[in-house]
Amino acid sequence: MNPTLNGLTGPPLPGDNDIPPLEPGDRLTRDEFERRYEARPHLRKAELIEGVVFMPSPVRVFRHGQPQADFITWLGVYRAGTGGVKVADNTTARLDTDNEPQPDAMLFIEPDRGGQARISEDDYIESAPELVAEISSSSASFDLHTKFNVYRRCGVKEYIVWRVLDRAIDWFVLAAGAYQRLAPDADGIFRSRTFPGLWLDPKAMLSGDLAHVLSVLQTGVASPEHGQFVKRLEDARG
Repeated sequence: MNPTLNGLTGPPLPGDNDIPPLEPGDRLTRDEFERRYEARPHLRKAELIEGVVFMPSPVRVFRHGQPQADFITWLGVYRAGTGGVKVADNTTARLDTDNEPQPDAMLFIEPDRGGQARISEDDYIESAPELVAEISSSSASFDLHTKFNVYRRCGVKEYIVWRVLDRAIDWFVLAAGAYQRLAPDADGIFRSRTFPGLWLDPKAMLSGDLAHVLSVLQTGVASPEHGQFVKRLEDARG
């Protein structure tokens, strides 16, 4: 029987067993956020940032979809040549009790090789992965302000933001609790400090020259420092 208000019949009210909807701007605990999110499998992406629910707008091809695909390809090729690391695409990360973002890309060292993140029994990433990347619109974006501070505070060692409309890639490295910009080398190549051999030509990536991006990466993967890194990861497993 439908409830009434001032004699008018209305829709059924939520019962004790109903799960409330997940709405942008909701202030929730992490457990409640997960409960509502999991109850709505049609939702592609929702994040809990500083205890507030954020739900991004629909994704466009050239402003997000294709750049993210190229970025994941770059990280995937690095993983293929680097035993002991994992890549995750658009995967939820439980950073702390108030922050559960769903970064566009993550690269992390396997827990049994000394990585700082781990995979929970219910298949979520817990604690900070070593590297997080976001495909963003411009310098005014959420990724370079609120998320920037969350990733820094939670201990993400390297944070990359591809500002598509600005045609720029920012690479930050955590040092003494603060993010510092990573400068390209004399050849204009970014070289990761956490993942030896992870080299990126930003101009090639921005122009869509994925073949050159991967050629530069392969040079990094063939470097002595990458070989030493792979050996360290292998030795760490025991």
